[in-house]
Amino acid sequence: MHAVVITEPGGPQVLRWTEVPDPAPPGEGDVLLSIAASAVNRADLMQRKGLYPPPPGAPDYPGMECSGTVTAVGAGVDGWHVGDQAAALLAGGGYAEQVVVPAAQLFPIPEGVDLVTAAALPEVTATVWSNVFMLAALRAEEVLLVHGGGSGIGTCAIQLAKAAGASVIVTAGSPDKLARCLELGADVGINYHDEDFVARVREETEGHGADVILDTIGAKYLARNVETLAQNGRLVVIGLQGGTKAELDLGALLGKRAAVLATTLRSRPPEEKAAIVRSVISYVWPQLAAGTLKPVVDRVLPMTEAAAAHRVLEDGANFGKVLLAVPGHSS
Repeated sequence: MHAVVITEPGGPQVLRWTEVPDPAPPGEGDVLLSIAASAVNRADLMQRKGLYPPPPGAPDYPGMECSGTVTAVGAGVDGWHVGDQAAALLAGGGYAEQVVVPAAQLFPIPEGVDLVTAAALPEVTATVWSNVFMLAALRAEEVLLVHGGGSGIGTCAIQLAKAAGASVIVTAGSPDKLARCLELGADVGINYHDEDFVARVREETEGHGADVILDTIGAKYLARNVETLAQNGRLVVIGLQGGTKAELDLGALLGKRAAVLATTLRSRPPEEKAAIVRSVISYVWPQLAAGTLKPVVDRVLPMTEAAAAHRVLEDGANFGKVLLAVPGHSS
């Protein structure tokens, strides 16, 4: 088969579409997917730079989600058959023509979503649902602050939070992205280049603050995020674009009875991923069918142009997901 390999740690130019060995046949509980498309995530950029290696046993190729067709089924797999179409949550290996994946990490293709576009769903829905709802327990009439509202994660979080009856405030880096976030349902948009999100959130919530904050920045925003939290607020850190180390004012947390939570999805044990996938299928997939959640895709590029796709994400030029289609597939 062909796959995108990382020839050495470095910039986008180190990504090469080349011939590699086929994956081994699926083992017990696994299926083999013929991939139609994958999607670009920040973790892929970090892996390319040599900063985020795949978990033990995962393929070396980037790609934490994909969509495709089942071509082989391992022993003990129920409910999936050769010829079925699915999306999949992966520990790696999505930038390829084939991948072996636990059947428990497969999603049915939602009604009304084509096979290529379905590749935009597994990582964002699993990340947002597991963090904002399963962990932070966002409730109706609470306030959610999403940093990076124009990202794949952000566009999904806006829609799911609004469907749950919450108010949504987002940060983004351009007027155009903020306008599009508002079109998706966000109540307030804050341009992080020229506005103080702490002051704006206080103003917009009449001093209440944010009940839940979904943060991909990390250290750079830690103190300001804690300052922004409401009483009993929950800060969920899922990314480290702004660094890994910062001082935490425990007194401020105590005074607000607040919590700082930090999670990753990729390295979770298979049984935890399976539980998240089941919950997403139960609670999020019906919203796709009802139209209250729609995948937001910025562009679809051939997988042979993975380097160009990485540049789009690094430049912040995307609104929503950037997809990579295997040659022969298009949305």
